[in-house]
Amino acid sequence: MEFNFRLAIPILFVTLAVLIQSSYSIKCWDCRSDADPKCSDPFDNTTFAITDCATLKELDYLKGVLPTMCRKIRQKVHGVWKYIRSCAYLGEPGIAGDERFCLMRTGTYNIFMEYCTCNTKDGCNTSSNLRISSGLIWGTICAFIAYRFIL
Repeated sequence: MEFNFRLAIPILFVTLAVLIQSSYSIKCWDCRSDADPKCSDPFDNTTFAITDCATLKELDYLKGVLPTMCRKIRQKVHGVWKYIRSCAYLGEPGIAGDERFCLMRTGTYNIFMEYCTCNTKDGCNTSSNLRISSGLIWGTICAFIAYRFIL
């Protein structure tokens, strides 16, 4: 049996287009503890909807930059703790790419800040860039059957 490129290329294209889902956005929690105490630690996400960062608008002062990470800011100013969770437009995940570590800063007048960013999963506040759908096996089987028995 001779290999038929005219049929193989459309089968490959349809398989890739239909069965592989690409996802370039991340979903993050979006809240502030000064507006809702459940946003602080320990975090109670039962009252918050997760935000798809791809739906957020471009910021006026960051033209062309879209949010690709989640962030959590924990700050203490004059003895009062505040937590902010949101999508992040700039930065890198963790410190040197290790999300287990957060950037910490202290200052005068009893000020402390911890800035954590992540992009490994939704609500890490991510989705991987390439996710194989559950139909990939069936698509492969159908392509194999079409190639093997129809040609």
